[in-house]
Amino acid sequence: MSELEQMDLFATEKNETEEVVEEMKRLIKQINYYNKKYYEEDITEISDYAYDKLTVRLRELEALHPELKQKDSPTSKVGGKTKKIFSEVVHDVQMQSLQDVFSFGDVEAFVDKVCEEFGKDTEFVVETKIDGLSVSLEYENGVLVRGSTRGDGFVGEDVTQNIMMIKDIPHRLKSNDTVEIRGEVYLPRKEFENINNILLEKGKQQLANPRNAAAGTLRQLNSELVKSRNLSIFVFTILKGLNFETDTESLEYLKSIGVKTIEYMKKCVGKEQVLNAIRDIGALRDDLEYDIDGAVINVNNLSYRLEMGKTAKVPKWSVAYKYPPERKETKILDIVTQVGRTGQVTPMAILEPVRVAGSVISKTTLHNFDYIEEKDIRIGDMAVIEKAGDVIPEVVNVVVEKRTGNEEKYVVPTVCPICGEPLEKEEDIVALRCTNSECPALTYRSIIHFASRDCMDISGLGENIVEQLIDNALLKDVADIYYLKYEDIVNLERFAPKSAANLIEAINATKSNSLDKLIFGLGIRHVGKKASKILAENFGDIYKIMEADFETLNSLDDFGEIMANSVIEFFQKPETANIIAKLEEAGVNLKGSISQKVSEKLKDKTFVITGSFEGYTRNEIAEMIEKHCGKVSTSVSKKTSFLIAGEEAGSKLTKAQTLGINIIGLEELKNMIE
Repeated sequence: MSELEQMDLFATEKNETEEVVEEMKRLIKQINYYNKKYYEEDITEISDYAYDKLTVRLRELEALHPELKQKDSPTSKVGGKTKKIFSEVVHDVQMQSLQDVFSFGDVEAFVDKVCEEFGKDTEFVVETKIDGLSVSLEYENGVLVRGSTRGDGFVGEDVTQNIMMIKDIPHRLKSNDTVEIRGEVYLPRKEFENINNILLEKGKQQLANPRNAAAGTLRQLNSELVKSRNLSIFVFTILKGLNFETDTESLEYLKSIGVKTIEYMKKCVGKEQVLNAIRDIGALRDDLEYDIDGAVINVNNLSYRLEMGKTAKVPKWSVAYKYPPERKETKILDIVTQVGRTGQVTPMAILEPVRVAGSVISKTTLHNFDYIEEKDIRIGDMAVIEKAGDVIPEVVNVVVEKRTGNEEKYVVPTVCPICGEPLEKEEDIVALRCTNSECPALTYRSIIHFASRDCMDISGLGENIVEQLIDNALLKDVADIYYLKYEDIVNLERFAPKSAANLIEAINATKSNSLDKLIFGLGIRHVGKKASKILAENFGDIYKIMEADFETLNSLDDFGEIMANSVIEFFQKPETANIIAKLEEAGVNLKGSISQKVSEKLKDKTFVITGSFEGYTRNEIAEMIEKHCGKVSTSVSKKTSFLIAGEEAGSKLTKAQTLGINIIGLEELKNMIE
């Protein structure tokens, strides 16, 4: 090989290595982020299947390039850090995770490997993998003395008081054994639905899924609340204190002394029996009273387990087969339309209720009318629904083979379903719009939007109250809010003297809000929070915005032609002038404030903010950036300089990681402007 060829080969290998390193870094960032959300905050932002694909890919790269594996790789760690709310518990026996596999081929390979070492008659135990929170229970002389979470496998949280509130966990065994056992705390499906029904009645946010609900409940400081949630447990192993020959013997003994052990468990010999047991569990999923996220395959002989040993993270004698994302078939009972605050009309499928990925789905968006046509969705069709984790459910496809001939083709509406006025389709825009400014749906949604937190933030003016006030002819537009009187509402249903007084007080308190909140609240098409702020900061008051021409508006930074035209169109409407006049008469602030820049330290840098931040709102962080000449965008792209990620950051963080965008926290931003 010539010297030139050697140099080319070296360069190629170097580039390939750099690409591998970058991919590994990206995977580690993603996995660490999702681990933190799941184990420390009880939040699921990604399906198990999608998460597992990330970890499998990282393991593959580490196997191919062991010299590049990082010491703190998430493939060598279990779970997440402990919270600071509870005292720490150092586990005497590491609470390990399990090796996940995704195909029957992987299961067969595991079985073959074990049988090659210990003989073809080696017994395996296949059992349900409960989707809950892993805990350790410690008994001394038969008395429960401590309960703790897994944490990172080495250090967990002391949740003894809450563990005591779970009725299926005995405070005293039917023996005097000193033993530490491990189980999975879970929330039964029926209890999950009961809790959500109660939360719905109280107008509170519902729980996302049973697993997060169980984990969040066990970390409550209120033990009575824990008791009311009716958590349960399945114990699946002994960590220390008792010795048996096989796993099944140990679990039978635990059951005999009053411990609730894993419900579905089958002894198997050979690949076919193991695979059949996995299939059986898969078929049982819908009928179980609790959620599972896989099937566990264990070597039954405990001395074999000792010989096989473990890695830093997982035992070598066990694997967990993970089922693919859950999909269910259900019937499309109807397709209805809903009208948004800007008049946009969108279709929604009404479904025969079906349980998918931990929650009951009875309706789902169909995005737009072209989506219905592309997928040939008809009323009466059997549709395949998928909902991974907390993602919004959607129709994957319809089952054409199950059509009976009674299905109805959906006819795209030509008139508004609320007011009956003709719908318009604008060029290059998929959606249809109702342009009737007096449409009750527009009035309702525009007032809801106006009162929302990001706009005027009127506490107590929720959906039901708005609907009631419209029905009683007290609200016809957003300005009417400021003309409501105590005596108008105190005798209405849902009101009492105190709640009526509180609402009037909350309304009056918003009269001094900044102009950008008012502009955003007016619901100008294509004008969001950022554009509203640009308008407020570049004009002295709302009347100057009303007088601005296209050239002036289009010349503003981050303000394009579509927004400029939309602003002009909005303020030319007679009804808009009437609303502005009424707002002024009511004493609502209509004046802006020209933005004063502190420095140019962030000039030419674009930031996206996602998640929540202790002590700061995202708006306050945006103001901080803009004061130093930085730009704030609502979407991640290649032009993004930095993503500022807080707690519960979601899809924006994932996209930023994929694009290789710099990800920073709030403290790093502060350092940049100091």
